[in-house]
Amino acid sequence: MSDALKHECGIAFIRLLKPLEYYKEKYGSAFYGVNKMYLMMEKQHNRGQDGAGFASIKLDTPPGERYISRVRSIAAQPIQDIFSQINDRINKELVDHPEYTDNVTLQKKNIPYIGEVLLGHVRYGTFGKNSVESVHPFLRQNNWMHRNLIVAGNFNMTNNDVLFDNLVRLGQHPKDKVDTVTVMEKIGHFLDSEVAKLYKQLKKEGYNKIDASPQIVERLNVAKILRKSSRDWDGGYAMAGMLGHGDAFVLRDPAGIRPTYYYKDDEVVVVASERPVIQTVFNVPFAKIVELDPGKAIIVKKNGDTSVKRIIEPLERKACSFERIYFSRGSDAEIYKERKDLGKLIMPQVLEEINHDTVNTVFSFIPNTAETSFYGMVEAAQDELNKQKNETILSEKETLTDERLSEILSARLRTEKIAIKDAKLRTFITEDSSRDDLVAHVYDVTYGVVKSDDNLVIIDDSIVRGTTLKKSIIKMMDRLNPKKIVIVSSAPQIRYPDCYGIDMARLEGLIAFQAALELLKEDGNYDLVEKVYEKCKAQENLADAEVQNFVKEIYSGFSDQEISDKIAELLSDKTVNADVKIIYQTVDNLHQACPKNLGDWYFTGDYPTIGGNRVVNKAFINFFEGKNERAY
Repeated sequence: MSDALKHECGIAFIRLLKPLEYYKEKYGSAFYGVNKMYLMMEKQHNRGQDGAGFASIKLDTPPGERYISRVRSIAAQPIQDIFSQINDRINKELVDHPEYTDNVTLQKKNIPYIGEVLLGHVRYGTFGKNSVESVHPFLRQNNWMHRNLIVAGNFNMTNNDVLFDNLVRLGQHPKDKVDTVTVMEKIGHFLDSEVAKLYKQLKKEGYNKIDASPQIVERLNVAKILRKSSRDWDGGYAMAGMLGHGDAFVLRDPAGIRPTYYYKDDEVVVVASERPVIQTVFNVPFAKIVELDPGKAIIVKKNGDTSVKRIIEPLERKACSFERIYFSRGSDAEIYKERKDLGKLIMPQVLEEINHDTVNTVFSFIPNTAETSFYGMVEAAQDELNKQKNETILSEKETLTDERLSEILSARLRTEKIAIKDAKLRTFITEDSSRDDLVAHVYDVTYGVVKSDDNLVIIDDSIVRGTTLKKSIIKMMDRLNPKKIVIVSSAPQIRYPDCYGIDMARLEGLIAFQAALELLKEDGNYDLVEKVYEKCKAQENLADAEVQNFVKEIYSGFSDQEISDKIAELLSDKTVNADVKIIYQTVDNLHQACPKNLGDWYFTGDYPTIGGNRVVNKAFINFFEGKNERAY
């Protein structure tokens, strides 16, 4: 993606189902779980680079011994940093105490981070300061083992003010209003309540305080706690948690917005945000990895019993399509095919724009995530070229010579790596004029492969703000002196903000929104902006279920093509000599390519939860009032 768009967070959970001695004997190390967690987090590095965290729980530790370990980092390479800290600590203990080397019992007792229940998280912060306090997993401590709670997730809640107020009504005094705190405290409240009820019941049955503890572990109903905790949640989430005694869970939102996959055998239970992570790290086939259904939780009890429970009634499935277009690793077999299909399906529009002139067209892509859709586009272009060859042969069959036939068949599709990203270049100067000049050189071009009568077709996976296109890519492409530059987006026009974790919160930053405003000005209809503002303001005190998305009216008077053409104008200026065109994927084609991930609210404004319409209206109010603040 040419625009800087932050990724989703990623979760990784491992529950070892055998004693640590088993892994020492079979795999040569009691650190098997820690090693696998490192790999799982590195394989999800694409999902978060602001911070990383790891927590582990040791099962069956006696009183007086530490059973929870946690480490978090916001270093430049946070995953490397936390596991360097872990390895340094482990190695120090082994050097200082050689007797631990082959004694798993002593290792578990004396060395931190070695446990049977492990939770990892990689973070990309969408809002707020990037401090270590913002890094998952979060820990809610208590002297009762059962009441210790560790939470990490990939989520954003649309109704955090409501969640905060609910906690206050419960008598709590939350330390912050952020959804990470409100979510953890809500789970913690019902965890405390359930443990207290169980203890009261066990006391009536004649158990003393010490003997009641293992009974609480056995009887604690995690699904019940999650049902009560999540009753008022509105958002997209994959929520993972561990209780101090060893129960654990991962819960997925009822619309399936955030992805969650799991795998279980007789040795491990594994959960991750992406399927290939599990495939690669545990060397298991595609078919063995299961997608967690929306509204369900996978729950692993301390004794290892694993079940999938319905927690929330599912909504219409609206899994995030941006996962398929951009966020998730393209090594997933389904995602790879879908990205190729996105390239194929947009090709008819490209061919129309270049008048089917594949001979005088160079095809390329913006590195690196658009490469797969580029392959799909090229396959479709090759089909077109083959069709042209067949038509030429048939039309000339009466006079065709061997030499002419060879000439026709020798025509090749022209594909080149035109854009080259300079990964080491940093725009370290903040003063606008100087910074713009630096941004213009983030990409470089390959000279000598484009002629002055050529079309240059470049595919990007999506165009969000268009900043890098305008400041760098289009101007660099223009240096090659093509006749026409066609920028192709494998995703549709991004018209609305996201409120489920993607860094697309402000309407005025979206190039499609800017284009619609310009068209309203040109048509003399800019007063519609104030009318929409008044409609949005009138809904501020309505219940979420009653709120409508009136921002759709900003776009309703224009065709997709009109907005695309205006975007092309906004992204090119008088210094660009080539004719610049922008082509966007259609929403119908997106759904055809990604049939299981129909979440398209950033393209259509059709939000999957009731809180979405309030967020988009609030974003519009912020735009109109000139407020630079989050809408949720």
